[in-house]
Amino acid sequence: MTRLALALLAAVATCAAQAGDRITGKPFATRSEVIARNGMVATSHPLATQVGVDVLKAGGSAVDAAIAANAALGLMEPTGNGVGGDLFAIVWDAKTKKLYGYNGSGRSPKALTLEWFRQHDYKAIPPTGPLPVSVPGAVDGWFALHQRFGKLPMKTVLKPAITYAREGFPVTELIAHYWALSVPKLGTYPGFTEQFTKDGKAPAKGEIWKNPNLASTLQALADGGRDAFYKGRIAHTIADYVKANEGFLSYEDLAAHQGEWVEPISTNYRGYDVWELPPNGQGLAALQMLNLLEGYDFSTIPFGSVEHVHLFAEAKKLAFEDRAKFYADPAFAKAPVEWLLSKEYAAERRKRISPDKAMKAVEPGTHKLDGDTIYLTTADKDGNMVSLIQSNYRGMGSGMAPPGLGFILQDRGEMFVLEEGHANTYAPGKRPFHTIIPAFVTKGGEPWLSFGVMGGDMQPQGHVEIVMNLIDFGMNLQEAGDAPRIQHEGSTSPEGQAAPMTNGGWIDLESGFPYETVRGLMQKGHSVRYADGPYGGYQAILRDARNGTFVGASESRKDGQAAGY
Repeated sequence: MTRLALALLAAVATCAAQAGDRITGKPFATRSEVIARNGMVATSHPLATQVGVDVLKAGGSAVDAAIAANAALGLMEPTGNGVGGDLFAIVWDAKTKKLYGYNGSGRSPKALTLEWFRQHDYKAIPPTGPLPVSVPGAVDGWFALHQRFGKLPMKTVLKPAITYAREGFPVTELIAHYWALSVPKLGTYPGFTEQFTKDGKAPAKGEIWKNPNLASTLQALADGGRDAFYKGRIAHTIADYVKANEGFLSYEDLAAHQGEWVEPISTNYRGYDVWELPPNGQGLAALQMLNLLEGYDFSTIPFGSVEHVHLFAEAKKLAFEDRAKFYADPAFAKAPVEWLLSKEYAAERRKRISPDKAMKAVEPGTHKLDGDTIYLTTADKDGNMVSLIQSNYRGMGSGMAPPGLGFILQDRGEMFVLEEGHANTYAPGKRPFHTIIPAFVTKGGEPWLSFGVMGGDMQPQGHVEIVMNLIDFGMNLQEAGDAPRIQHEGSTSPEGQAAPMTNGGWIDLESGFPYETVRGLMQKGHSVRYADGPYGGYQAILRDARNGTFVGASESRKDGQAAGY
């Protein structure tokens, strides 16, 4: 090889190295943060993100953009959400400088009783089929949010999703993967194969998928409002279908549904107010964990160290035992939220944490009682911000797909317990314990961060990890989401079931933690395993008040995108 050729190769190598150099977000960020002045949208699908940005550019509010993006995600990511599921949201209203919470979870069928399950020898509610189906609350949530904070007509807001449903869109890699896994499990239920497969198979990566039935459903909502879903032809179709398949959800259940505006709850973590929604969701667990962890000086504890992971896991164990005992529909079992959130209770519980030894069994606190998903966030030019999470549960839900409607009914009813006396015991017309939780952070009474992490029991743990990554470990917004995650898993019982941890559980570590940490954790008595997932999916928007901008970040483990203008 000539000297000239060698010189050229050296120059190319040097340029390549310079182009690949990471100058920000060391060592974890996969890409730079997104920064914009006028608005920001972060969702788990690039096309849905663009839908939200287009709505903002057309003069829509953050709520308009959130609804439009959520409607698009129900079409484009049916493996995680849809109009057959529930919805929760936290909204920062710039005009009143206040946070508003919405609980859009549906209730169990009134005709189905605990006695029925006992008579038919059920020990737990099955994960699929007609029995776990509860009233879908998402559509009601859309219209409640829109009535209070929307600017554009609902026809305009839903139009992009309707157009994509009719004309089609290319399926992304991750969604194609999960869709293919769902078909063998759910394909036996009437309406699923007809509406969610092509020739009995899930659409492949890059294949154009259309859902004309969902387009018709969304058009009916655009034309007729929420009642078109809960009191019109759609409600009758759902009820008739469920009854024909030996289920219990009725037209009366749908017609009676109403979501609820709720006051968010919070704790202060090192000067930042972290906000969640109260039970029947599990956001309180994240706040309890933060209260416990606030007692340790993480300025001297490095990220990914033995001490970091150990303290995190022990705090999770304590908070989740309270979760199992107390969290439920407050109309049936009012959780002692103020007590569980108190710094005094956290200080008392913190005494259970040993610096040297993992807890093998944990009891919940004692108090006398009077117990796959998508996440998106948006922000508009007026300073309004939305933190919204929506799900069918277990990916594509129950598998029950009413004819001609283009969506699958959720299976949240699986979360109920079939034992007497538990806060989350099944009852007619009751909202189940919920895993999906949106989050928000304010500082000095001003909005700072709207964020969420998807994935069942991972959600409150993920919320705590993001808050710690930003506040304790000084990461930027993208790096905070890309950093390797921890997930502690307790008992082997289904989520929401009353099963105390008796063996210490497992610490799942994502790739990126050093072996020295694994070895140190084992020496403290933890059972540790490397696992591919699930570690959730993250979206976030941070308000940079100093520069008058929004900063966006999206999950690198999924297909998501943050974009602004």
